[in-house]
Amino acid sequence: MTHFVAAKGLANPHLQTLAPRFIRKKALFEPIWQTLDTPDSDFLDIAWSEDITSKEAQSKPIFILFHGLEGCFYSPYANGLMNAFAKQGWLSVMMHFRGCSGKPNKLARAYHSGEVEDARFFLEQLDKRLPNQTKVAVGISLGGNMLANYLAQYNQAPLLDAATIVSAPLDLSACSERIEQGFSKLYKTYLLSSLKKSALQKHHLLKGELGLSYQHIKRVTKLYEFDDLITAPLHGFKDAQDYYQRCSGIHRLKEITLPTQIIHAKDDPFMTDDVIPKYVLPDNIDYRLFDQGGHVGFVAGSALKPRFWLEEALPAYYESLAVSR
Repeated sequence: MTHFVAAKGLANPHLQTLAPRFIRKKALFEPIWQTLDTPDSDFLDIAWSEDITSKEAQSKPIFILFHGLEGCFYSPYANGLMNAFAKQGWLSVMMHFRGCSGKPNKLARAYHSGEVEDARFFLEQLDKRLPNQTKVAVGISLGGNMLANYLAQYNQAPLLDAATIVSAPLDLSACSERIEQGFSKLYKTYLLSSLKKSALQKHHLLKGELGLSYQHIKRVTKLYEFDDLITAPLHGFKDAQDYYQRCSGIHRLKEITLPTQIIHAKDDPFMTDDVIPKYVLPDNIDYRLFDQGGHVGFVAGSALKPRFWLEEALPAYYESLAVSR
Protein backbone atom coordinates (compact mmCIF):
# COMPACT_ATOMS: atom_id res chain seq x y z
CA MET A 1 0.00 0.00 0.00
CA THR A 2 1.24 3.51 -0.85
CA HIS A 3 2.29 5.85 1.93
CA PHE A 4 -0.18 8.62 2.81
CA VAL A 5 0.97 12.22 2.34
CA ALA A 6 -1.46 14.94 3.45
CA ALA A 7 -2.67 17.41 0.81
CA LYS A 8 -0.67 20.64 0.60
CA GLY A 9 -2.68 23.31 2.38
CA LEU A 10 -4.84 20.71 4.16
CA ALA A 11 -2.29 19.11 6.51
CA ASN A 12 -3.98 20.41 9.69
CA PRO A 13 -5.81 17.49 11.42
CA HIS A 14 -9.11 19.39 11.60
CA LEU A 15 -8.92 20.36 7.93
CA GLN A 16 -8.19 16.70 7.09
CA THR A 17 -11.22 15.64 9.15
CA LEU A 18 -13.65 18.27 7.87
CA ALA A 19 -12.52 18.73 4.25
CA PRO A 20 -14.37 15.67 2.85
CA ARG A 21 -17.70 17.18 3.93
CA PHE A 22 -16.99 20.37 1.97
CA ILE A 23 -15.40 18.69 -1.04
CA ARG A 24 -18.13 16.09 -1.51
CA LYS A 25 -21.54 17.57 -0.82
CA LYS A 26 -23.54 15.03 -2.83
CA ALA A 27 -23.43 11.24 -2.94
CA LEU A 28 -21.59 9.83 -5.98
CA PHE A 29 -24.49 7.49 -6.80
CA GLU A 30 -27.88 6.43 -5.44
CA PRO A 31 -27.86 2.97 -3.89
CA ILE A 32 -30.34 0.14 -4.24
CA TRP A 33 -31.96 -0.34 -0.84
CA GLN A 34 -32.89 -3.56 0.88
CA THR A 35 -34.51 -4.06 4.29
CA LEU A 36 -33.42 -7.11 6.25
CA ASP A 37 -35.77 -8.26 9.01
CA THR A 38 -33.86 -9.30 12.15
CA PRO A 39 -34.71 -12.29 14.37
CA ASP A 40 -35.88 -9.93 17.17
CA SER A 41 -38.54 -8.28 14.97
CA ASP A 42 -36.51 -5.22 14.08
CA PHE A 43 -34.80 -4.36 10.77
CA LEU A 44 -31.48 -3.42 9.18
CA ASP A 45 -31.34 -1.20 6.10
CA ILE A 46 -28.80 -2.32 3.51
CA ALA A 47 -27.41 -0.12 0.69
CA TRP A 48 -26.10 -1.85 -2.48
CA SER A 49 -24.08 -0.41 -5.34
CA GLU A 50 -26.14 -2.36 -7.90
CA ASP A 51 -28.97 -4.84 -8.30
CA ILE A 52 -27.72 -8.04 -6.68
CA THR A 53 -30.09 -10.24 -8.65
CA SER A 54 -28.24 -9.49 -11.89
CA LYS A 55 -25.95 -12.15 -13.33
CA GLU A 56 -22.91 -9.82 -13.23
CA ALA A 57 -23.39 -9.01 -9.54
CA GLN A 58 -23.51 -12.70 -8.65
CA SER A 59 -19.95 -13.26 -9.83
CA LYS A 60 -18.22 -10.17 -8.40
CA PRO A 61 -16.06 -9.97 -5.26
CA ILE A 62 -17.90 -8.20 -2.44
CA PHE A 63 -16.82 -5.04 -0.60
CA ILE A 64 -18.63 -4.65 2.75
CA LEU A 65 -18.64 -1.38 4.66
CA PHE A 66 -19.49 -0.72 8.32
CA HIS A 67 -19.98 3.01 8.97
CA GLY A 68 -19.05 5.21 11.93
CA LEU A 69 -21.07 6.72 14.79
CA GLU A 70 -24.29 8.19 13.36
CA GLY A 71 -22.96 7.66 9.82
CA CYS A 72 -24.96 6.48 6.82
CA PHE A 73 -24.64 5.89 3.06
CA TYR A 74 -24.63 9.66 2.48
CA SER A 75 -21.53 10.19 4.65
CA PRO A 76 -18.79 11.25 2.17
CA TYR A 77 -16.44 8.36 3.03
CA ALA A 78 -19.25 5.79 2.72
CA ASN A 79 -20.56 6.37 -0.79
CA GLY A 80 -17.01 7.33 -1.81
CA LEU A 81 -15.50 3.98 -0.81
CA MET A 82 -18.47 2.03 -2.15
CA ASN A 83 -18.16 3.84 -5.47
CA ALA A 84 -14.38 3.37 -5.63
CA PHE A 85 -14.69 -0.41 -5.14
CA ALA A 86 -17.66 -0.66 -7.53
CA LYS A 87 -15.56 1.05 -10.24
CA GLN A 88 -12.88 -1.61 -9.73
CA GLY A 89 -15.40 -4.39 -10.40
CA TRP A 90 -16.62 -5.12 -6.86
CA LEU A 91 -20.20 -5.42 -5.62
CA SER A 92 -20.34 -2.87 -2.77
CA VAL A 93 -22.70 -3.09 0.19
CA MET A 94 -23.18 -1.25 3.47
CA MET A 95 -25.15 -2.40 6.49
CA HIS A 96 -26.67 0.52 8.40
CA PHE A 97 -26.60 0.12 12.15
CA ARG A 98 -30.06 0.24 13.68
CA GLY A 99 -31.65 3.68 13.40
CA CYS A 100 -28.93 5.12 11.11
CA SER A 101 -30.64 4.92 7.71
CA GLY A 102 -33.00 7.82 8.36
CA LYS A 103 -35.77 5.67 9.87
CA PRO A 104 -35.97 5.01 13.63
CA ASN A 105 -35.73 1.28 14.38
CA LYS A 106 -38.62 -0.47 16.12
CA LEU A 107 -36.98 -1.44 19.41
CA ALA A 108 -35.51 0.60 22.27
CA ARG A 109 -32.10 -1.00 21.65
CA ALA A 110 -29.87 0.62 19.06
CA TYR A 111 -26.23 -0.11 18.24
CA HIS A 112 -22.89 0.37 19.96
CA SER A 113 -19.16 -0.11 19.52
CA GLY A 114 -19.18 -3.74 20.64
CA GLU A 115 -22.50 -4.91 19.18
CA VAL A 116 -21.44 -7.64 16.75
CA GLU A 117 -24.59 -9.75 16.42
CA ASP A 118 -26.24 -7.57 13.75
CA ALA A 119 -23.05 -7.73 11.68
CA ARG A 120 -22.98 -11.51 12.16
CA PHE A 121 -26.62 -11.87 11.09
CA PHE A 122 -26.01 -9.68 8.02
CA LEU A 123 -22.83 -11.57 7.01
CA GLU A 124 -24.61 -14.93 7.43
CA GLN A 125 -27.42 -13.76 5.13
CA LEU A 126 -24.83 -12.51 2.64
CA ASP A 127 -22.95 -15.80 2.76
CA LYS A 128 -26.16 -17.77 2.15
CA ARG A 129 -27.07 -15.61 -0.82
CA LEU A 130 -23.61 -15.21 -2.38
CA PRO A 131 -21.55 -18.05 -0.90
CA ASN A 132 -18.66 -18.31 -3.35
CA GLN A 133 -17.49 -14.73 -3.70
CA THR A 134 -14.46 -13.13 -2.07
CA LYS A 135 -15.61 -10.85 0.77
CA VAL A 136 -13.60 -7.96 2.21
CA ALA A 137 -14.94 -5.79 5.05
CA VAL A 138 -13.88 -2.27 6.00
CA GLY A 139 -14.96 -0.71 9.30
CA ILE A 140 -14.76 3.07 9.75
CA SER A 141 -14.37 4.69 13.20
CA LEU A 142 -17.01 3.10 15.51
CA GLY A 143 -17.65 0.56 12.73
CA GLY A 144 -13.93 -0.25 12.85
CA ASN A 145 -13.97 -0.90 16.59
CA MET A 146 -17.08 -3.05 16.11
CA LEU A 147 -15.28 -4.94 13.33
CA ALA A 148 -12.28 -5.57 15.61
CA ASN A 149 -14.65 -7.06 18.20
CA TYR A 150 -16.44 -9.08 15.53
CA LEU A 151 -13.19 -10.52 14.10
CA ALA A 152 -12.06 -11.51 17.60
CA GLN A 153 -15.42 -13.02 18.56
CA TYR A 154 -15.87 -14.99 15.32
CA ASN A 155 -12.20 -15.74 14.65
CA GLN A 156 -12.96 -19.38 13.82
CA ALA A 157 -15.42 -18.52 11.02
CA PRO A 158 -15.52 -14.80 10.23
CA LEU A 159 -17.27 -15.33 6.85
CA LEU A 160 -14.76 -12.85 5.40
CA ASP A 161 -11.48 -13.16 3.49
CA ALA A 162 -9.85 -9.97 4.78
CA ALA A 163 -10.63 -6.76 6.67
CA THR A 164 -9.44 -3.19 7.21
CA ILE A 165 -10.09 -1.04 10.29
CA VAL A 166 -9.83 2.75 9.75
CA SER A 167 -9.60 5.49 12.43
CA ALA A 168 -11.13 3.25 15.09
CA PRO A 169 -11.62 4.40 18.72
CA LEU A 170 -9.94 1.23 19.99
CA ASP A 171 -9.82 2.65 23.53
CA LEU A 172 -13.33 4.01 24.09
CA SER A 173 -12.68 5.62 27.45
CA ALA A 174 -9.68 7.62 26.21
CA CYS A 175 -11.62 8.74 23.13
CA SER A 176 -14.66 9.87 25.15
CA GLU A 177 -12.32 12.12 27.20
CA ARG A 178 -10.40 13.41 24.17
CA ILE A 179 -13.50 14.56 22.32
CA GLU A 180 -14.43 16.89 25.22
CA GLN A 181 -11.20 18.89 24.74
CA GLY A 182 -10.38 21.94 22.63
CA PHE A 183 -11.58 22.11 19.03
CA SER A 184 -12.68 18.46 19.23
CA LYS A 185 -15.75 19.67 21.16
CA LEU A 186 -17.11 20.68 17.74
CA TYR A 187 -17.27 17.01 16.72
CA LYS A 188 -18.71 16.07 20.11
CA THR A 189 -21.51 18.63 19.70
CA TYR A 190 -22.36 17.32 16.22
CA LEU A 191 -22.34 13.63 17.23
CA LEU A 192 -24.17 14.19 20.50
CA SER A 193 -26.95 16.23 18.89
CA SER A 194 -27.47 13.42 16.35
CA LEU A 195 -27.52 10.75 19.09
CA LYS A 196 -29.93 12.79 21.22
CA LYS A 197 -32.22 13.44 18.24
CA SER A 198 -32.41 9.68 17.55
CA ALA A 199 -33.03 8.96 21.24
CA LEU A 200 -35.77 11.61 21.51
CA GLN A 201 -37.50 10.18 18.41
CA LYS A 202 -37.69 6.89 20.31
CA HIS A 203 -38.41 8.47 23.70
CA HIS A 204 -41.58 6.40 24.23
CA LEU A 205 -39.53 3.20 23.89
CA LEU A 206 -36.67 4.44 26.07
CA LYS A 207 -39.09 5.61 28.75
CA GLY A 208 -40.58 2.13 28.90
CA GLU A 209 -37.18 0.44 28.98
CA LEU A 210 -35.12 2.84 31.13
CA GLY A 211 -37.69 5.15 32.72
CA LEU A 212 -36.07 8.24 31.17
CA SER A 213 -37.92 11.52 30.84
CA TYR A 214 -37.70 13.66 27.69
CA GLN A 215 -35.94 16.40 29.70
CA HIS A 216 -33.44 13.91 31.11
CA ILE A 217 -32.24 13.08 27.58
CA LYS A 218 -32.25 16.73 26.47
CA ARG A 219 -30.01 17.75 29.39
CA VAL A 220 -27.12 15.44 28.37
CA THR A 221 -24.04 17.48 27.39
CA LYS A 222 -21.27 14.86 27.12
CA LEU A 223 -20.85 11.65 25.13
CA TYR A 224 -19.84 9.89 28.35
CA GLU A 225 -23.14 10.99 29.96
CA PHE A 226 -25.09 9.69 26.96
CA ASP A 227 -23.32 6.32 27.17
CA ASP A 228 -23.84 6.20 30.93
CA LEU A 229 -27.51 7.15 30.76
CA ILE A 230 -28.59 5.30 27.60
CA THR A 231 -26.04 3.19 25.67
CA ALA A 232 -24.76 1.17 28.63
CA PRO A 233 -28.00 0.26 30.49
CA LEU A 234 -29.90 -0.27 27.23
CA HIS A 235 -27.41 -2.89 26.03
CA GLY A 236 -26.70 -4.77 29.25
CA PHE A 237 -23.72 -2.89 30.71
CA LYS A 238 -23.46 -1.65 34.29
CA ASP A 239 -22.40 1.88 33.29
CA ALA A 240 -20.36 3.73 30.66
CA GLN A 241 -17.05 2.61 32.18
CA ASP A 242 -18.14 -1.05 32.05
CA TYR A 243 -19.22 -0.60 28.42
CA TYR A 244 -15.93 1.09 27.48
CA GLN A 245 -13.84 -1.56 29.21
CA ARG A 246 -15.66 -4.51 27.67
CA CYS A 247 -16.02 -3.13 24.14
CA SER A 248 -12.66 -1.44 23.46
CA GLY A 249 -11.16 -3.33 20.52
CA ILE A 250 -7.58 -2.70 21.72
CA HIS A 251 -7.94 -5.59 24.20
CA ARG A 252 -8.92 -8.09 21.53
CA LEU A 253 -6.59 -7.52 18.56
CA LYS A 254 -4.49 -10.58 19.44
CA GLU A 255 -7.57 -12.81 19.05
CA ILE A 256 -7.99 -11.82 15.38
CA THR A 257 -6.84 -14.52 12.95
CA LEU A 258 -8.04 -13.01 9.63
CA PRO A 259 -5.63 -10.96 7.46
CA THR A 260 -6.45 -7.52 8.85
CA GLN A 261 -5.09 -4.06 8.11
CA ILE A 262 -5.38 -1.23 10.65
CA ILE A 263 -5.01 2.37 9.43
CA HIS A 264 -4.67 5.22 11.90
CA ALA A 265 -3.39 8.82 11.97
CA LYS A 266 -1.34 10.05 14.93
CA ASP A 267 -3.06 13.45 14.68
CA ASP A 268 -6.63 12.05 14.81
CA PRO A 269 -8.56 14.67 16.86
CA PHE A 270 -10.92 12.01 18.24
CA MET A 271 -8.11 9.92 19.72
CA THR A 272 -5.13 9.75 22.05
CA ASP A 273 -2.08 7.46 21.92
CA ASP A 274 -4.12 4.97 23.97
CA VAL A 275 -5.65 3.63 20.74
CA ILE A 276 -2.18 2.67 19.45
CA PRO A 277 -1.28 -0.92 20.50
CA LYS A 278 1.76 -1.02 22.79
CA TYR A 279 2.29 -4.76 22.30
CA VAL A 280 3.50 -6.92 19.43
CA LEU A 281 0.64 -7.66 17.06
CA PRO A 282 0.20 -11.07 15.39
CA ASP A 283 1.63 -11.47 11.86
CA ASN A 284 -1.83 -11.42 10.26
CA ILE A 285 -2.29 -7.77 11.30
CA ASP A 286 -0.80 -5.13 9.02
CA TYR A 287 -0.67 -1.99 11.21
CA ARG A 288 -0.20 1.36 9.44
CA LEU A 289 0.26 4.46 11.57
CA PHE A 290 0.58 7.74 9.66
CA ASP A 291 1.66 11.09 11.14
CA GLN A 292 -1.22 12.91 9.47
CA GLY A 293 -4.70 12.18 8.17
CA GLY A 294 -7.05 13.40 10.89
CA HIS A 295 -10.18 11.35 11.59
CA VAL A 296 -11.27 9.40 8.49
CA GLY A 297 -9.75 12.24 6.43
CA PHE A 298 -6.68 11.05 4.55
CA VAL A 299 -7.06 13.77 1.93
CA ALA A 300 -4.03 13.75 -0.42
CA GLY A 301 -3.04 15.87 -3.44
CA SER A 302 -3.45 19.60 -2.85
CA ALA A 303 -6.11 22.00 -1.57
CA LEU A 304 -6.99 22.85 -5.20
CA LYS A 305 -6.91 19.24 -6.40
CA PRO A 306 -7.75 17.08 -3.39
CA ARG A 307 -7.74 13.28 -3.66
CA PHE A 308 -9.38 10.76 -1.35
CA TRP A 309 -6.41 8.52 -0.56
CA LEU A 310 -8.45 5.69 1.04
CA GLU A 311 -10.52 5.40 -2.14
CA GLU A 312 -7.36 4.84 -4.17
CA ALA A 313 -5.33 2.80 -1.68
CA LEU A 314 -7.91 0.28 -0.45
CA PRO A 315 -9.12 -1.07 -3.83
CA ALA A 316 -5.45 -1.29 -4.92
CA TYR A 317 -4.51 -3.12 -1.69
CA TYR A 318 -7.21 -5.75 -2.34
CA GLU A 319 -6.77 -6.00 -6.09
CA SER A 320 -5.13 -9.44 -5.88
CA LEU A 321 -8.04 -10.77 -3.80
CA ALA A 322 -10.57 -9.56 -6.36
CA VAL A 323 -9.29 -12.05 -8.91
CA SER A 324 -8.24 -14.88 -6.57
CA ARG A 325 -11.36 -17.05 -6.89
